[in-house]
Amino acid sequence: MKNLLKLQDMSTEEITAVLDLADQLKYERKHNIPHPHLAGKSVGLIFQKSSTRTRVSFETGVYQLGGQPLFLSSRDLQIGRGEPVQDTARVLSRYLNMIMIRTYEQKEVEDLAKYGSIPVINGLTDYCHPCQVLADLMTIREKYGVLDGLKMTYIGDGDNMANSLIVGGLRMGMKVAVATPEAYRPDPEILKWASQNKDFTFTNDPKEAAADADAVFTDTWVSMGMEEQKEKRVRDFAGYTVDDELMGLAKPGAMVLHCLPAYRGYEITEKVFEDHADEIFEEAENRLHAQKAVMVKLMRDNA
Repeated sequence: MKNLLKLQDMSTEEITAVLDLADQLKYERKHNIPHPHLAGKSVGLIFQKSSTRTRVSFETGVYQLGGQPLFLSSRDLQIGRGEPVQDTARVLSRYLNMIMIRTYEQKEVEDLAKYGSIPVINGLTDYCHPCQVLADLMTIREKYGVLDGLKMTYIGDGDNMANSLIVGGLRMGMKVAVATPEAYRPDPEILKWASQNKDFTFTNDPKEAAADADAVFTDTWVSMGMEEQKEKRVRDFAGYTVDDELMGLAKPGAMVLHCLPAYRGYEITEKVFEDHADEIFEEAENRLHAQKAVMVKLMRDNA
């Protein structure tokens, strides 16, 4: 595993190895067992997009692993003033041991890895959100003990979360059902790839997708940078709220997960969110452990 750019690049075995390592690191952290796997290493954290969970979990994770995190906003870097990404990649590769970037275009992440000589982690792009979905898979496996054969449902915008959940779920042998309005479908190439798998269902009907689900996912309808589209999106997503009626179609005791931030009353009701708050915030915590596992595995595999 050279980089983490998107989940399509990871095999089932690699995802399993990251999840196993995340479980181990979470156990060690809970029992105050030191794990300084990044001792003497520096990790650059580039943020073209602001964040709560990504910044805090990565900075804390690098610190807990014994390394030095460097927060780098676009205001701090020449890349924010037009320096080509390939030049930034070459320079940072001579200073740092690893880079995490949270940005808009997937190409920027791919180019950073192409021209750099150190591991690159995709902390989020408009195309995908691999770190979040690794944490999601970890959270589901913690409850059920397995992933293979479970049904994962996603309801809402066919955004970066939908794209990565489709890939991650199918890679791990899950049944995946996705419901979005027709105008908000997931990425066409991912839909084409997933449609070849008998365990994948795409529909415009949230009730069809929710039937017999073991884990139900949703995400905000108005992502960062889309605020001016809020009124239109709220109209377009009418009927896609995860509520008690929808959860009544899932299996008894089904999980509800949300990558946060959540807007109660829109993509999820206040009641359903609070009923499943323990699961949702365990999921948020698992960002820390899953990302630590990714960093440790990348350092080991690129040693």
